[in-house]
Amino acid sequence: MDTPAEKSQLVKRLVALALFTLMGIWLATIVPSIEVAWVCGLLLLTIYLFAFEIVDVDVAAISIMVLLGLSSLFASQLGLEEGLVSNAHLFDGFASNAVMSIIAVMIIGAGLDRTGIMSKVATFIMKIGGTSEKRIIPVISSTVAIISSFMQNVGAAALFLPVVSRISARTNLPLSRLLMPMGFCAILGGTVTMVGSSPLILLNDLILTSNNALPADHQMETWSLFAVTPVGLALVATGIIYFIIAGPYVLPTVKTKGTTGGSAMDYFKTTYNLDYTLNEVYVPDDSPLVGKTLDDVEPNERIRIIAALRGSDDLRIGPGGLARDVGIEAGTVMGVMGSPEALKAFTDKYKLEVRDGLETFTESLSPSKAGIAEIVIPPGSQLIGKSARDVWMRKTYGISMLALHRVGKTLREGEGIRDMPLQAGDTLVVHTTWDALARLEKDRNFVVVTTEYPHEDVRPNKVGFALLFFSIALSLVLFTDLRLSVALLTGAIGMILSGVLKIEEAYEAVSWKTVFLLASLIPLGAAVNDSGTAKWIADQTLSVVGHMPLWVIQASVAVLATFFTLVMSNVGATVLLVPLAVNIAIGAGGNPAVFALTVAIATSNSFLIPTHQVNALLMGPGGYRVPDFMKAGGIMTILFIVVMMIMMSIVY
Repeated sequence: MDTPAEKSQLVKRLVALALFTLMGIWLATIVPSIEVAWVCGLLLLTIYLFAFEIVDVDVAAISIMVLLGLSSLFASQLGLEEGLVSNAHLFDGFASNAVMSIIAVMIIGAGLDRTGIMSKVATFIMKIGGTSEKRIIPVISSTVAIISSFMQNVGAAALFLPVVSRISARTNLPLSRLLMPMGFCAILGGTVTMVGSSPLILLNDLILTSNNALPADHQMETWSLFAVTPVGLALVATGIIYFIIAGPYVLPTVKTKGTTGGSAMDYFKTTYNLDYTLNEVYVPDDSPLVGKTLDDVEPNERIRIIAALRGSDDLRIGPGGLARDVGIEAGTVMGVMGSPEALKAFTDKYKLEVRDGLETFTESLSPSKAGIAEIVIPPGSQLIGKSARDVWMRKTYGISMLALHRVGKTLREGEGIRDMPLQAGDTLVVHTTWDALARLEKDRNFVVVTTEYPHEDVRPNKVGFALLFFSIALSLVLFTDLRLSVALLTGAIGMILSGVLKIEEAYEAVSWKTVFLLASLIPLGAAVNDSGTAKWIADQTLSVVGHMPLWVIQASVAVLATFFTLVMSNVGATVLLVPLAVNIAIGAGGNPAVFALTVAIATSNSFLIPTHQVNALLMGPGGYRVPDFMKAGGIMTILFIVVMMIMMSIVY
């Protein structure tokens, strides 16, 4: 039986369907041709499917592509001379420059991540931004915006996707709270220089082409590399400030696959009544703890020391690291687990300094590197009859036992669990590094119950190759005229051939949902352009505002470019609207070069629905829905136009 919420959602969808249908019928009565009428109908259907999530967004895009293909079969019944899109070119999107570029940057990003480079970048960002959402968002977003100003924004976003994913895992901040600000600022960063986005790269060529048809007194100068920088920086700053202020209200909190947070600890708390926390403590010179060993304090204080840094480079964690006879020196930093009460008693007794969050162990004890796991002692294990103390379990296997569950009863540190002979069926609750746990899966003395943990095959020995081929790809993008997709695929295939990534890992790195979404929308953009729908919409808009003040006309051009970039490629929108904007400016007495620049900048105002390559890239990993983009992107769209118009009036 449907719940009240489901019934309400159904009513909304039916009402919206009726309104969209009436709008389609009305448009059919005023459009200049039957081709334009059908394309407008498909546009309305696309917006309806996206906005109300009748099906997944990629399924909706594929459905629209199929309908465009079927239009050639039913052309006569639809009143058309031929299909809205030629079937010979229906799947051109899958071989498009944009789609192949996205595939390449996903592979390059996975290669950099596999070598551990992204982990180090994430650590550096966290040192600057800490673990606060309001501090991390500006650091990530401004960094991505700067990178995006000199390379394609989708490349910058894909490059930082694994970085943000790691930061989310280490800070317990939902990935959905971080990815959207990063993605929006990657798009905004494309407006900082004339090479930051495809429309701005294309603009000077379009200006030169337009000059061929203009009289001498209306000839336009081309724009220099940093001519647009003041406007772009203002837009980036607007985006960052917007998310700092409004982020708590407009950003969704989505639990995605792989999200780490309190769920693991919640499970162990519920199952074994383990209310444990992890704290980082510092041992000052005058602490009574100095000179003692781990075994002197752990059982009595009912705590467990899982990591220690003695001096500047003696890090003890994992197999062969910590053992019960390790001494505690002045200046030692320790990672300690226990109940809040036990931890407070321990730190008070020994005059220890408790730090806010992890500083020293940000990397080594992050949820992507270590955590709590369940291990069972199976029949036939050679450890049966031996205690954890007998086998030096922490030192030998790299597992710090927090509790032992036997016959329905859970025993904890301080209750002699390390002295108890192990029995078949004993469940050990341990803290361990994931690398150590992966090795235990192959050890017949244990059965690892915890399977959902990060299995990372990091290849630090390949970092040189990863950086080399990333640098080659970046150099080809910045300093040659080679097509973007070819330049990026050079780096991607280099990483595969050099062993940075296996071919299976490269396939897994690609978000095929994103690929099908973008590739399936490209035919719709072609239909909008080729049928004359785009020109008709532009003409109708300008017939309304043509007699108004110059700034209103310029703002209308910006709004028109914003609309077109939502339903077709930003390059297509720029090519279509720049000649139109130039002629409007001349007729209205404005500067045609400024109007042309308005179009090229406004085609980056693509935040409302996930049709932009960056938004589509982040939609799956962030667990976003279309309404999430409409909520956060709607305000950003308005701010973009307002700030752009103000800055252009000041600068130009």
